[in-house]
Amino acid sequence: MTWPAGYGRRVLAEVDSTNAEAARIAAQLAGPEWILGLRQTAGRGRRGRPWVDPVGNFAGTLVMRPTEGPEVVALRSFVAALALYDALAGLPGLAGQVTLKWPNDVLLAGGKVAGILLESAGGPSGMSYLAIGIGVNLASAPDVADLPDGAVAPVSVAGLTGQVVGPEDFLNRLAPAYAEWESRFATYGFAPIRTAWLARAARLGERITARTGRETLTGLFETVDAQGNLCLNTAQGRRAIPAADVFFEGG
Repeated sequence: MTWPAGYGRRVLAEVDSTNAEAARIAAQLAGPEWILGLRQTAGRGRRGRPWVDPVGNFAGTLVMRPTEGPEVVALRSFVAALALYDALAGLPGLAGQVTLKWPNDVLLAGGKVAGILLESAGGPSGMSYLAIGIGVNLASAPDVADLPDGAVAPVSVAGLTGQVVGPEDFLNRLAPAYAEWESRFATYGFAPIRTAWLARAARLGERITARTGRETLTGLFETVDAQGNLCLNTAQGRRAIPAADVFFEGG
């Protein structure tokens, strides 16, 4: 794999959080840069949840300074998901086993193998930086004793396949894949990204549940719309949901 032109790279033996490091260095950067933490001591997931990150797993962040509005910048979670799909599906024996779970998870053989966390900060003239944090269970999956009903159990690449894929090797796959999808996004907008994401989506056309924090909605997963919202056909009608935790029937 060839490292993409214009993207920086820094590998840290230990870091509290690659997203936190992104915030610290963003102002100094001349262009987008990948940060890889070989050991992450304070990783976090969505809604401030801790992200368990054993040594050997992938903990990385792409930090950039986008110029679009927040609603467009947020769509890069789909760009990152497609890059993760390509990086994982390109590993020996994994073609056909990778799917994408709205809003920001990647599944391997039906189990959660990766998650994406976007964080940003505003500046005087708009967004000062975007951090796309990515965690991948390469070596091992966290031991989660009490999963909510319908939550997807974590899995790891090594646990399912026996393959040993190092974090730096995985970054060498992920960075070119991201650069390719980012180029399409910048050139053609969200439409081709949306089409590609839907072609790889888990449980499309099936009954799922979305919990927003204020309400729980169950219905058929119809699509993702042009704004990235989850569209459910519920008993009360069609709903477009901008943010939620998604649960599958039957686990």
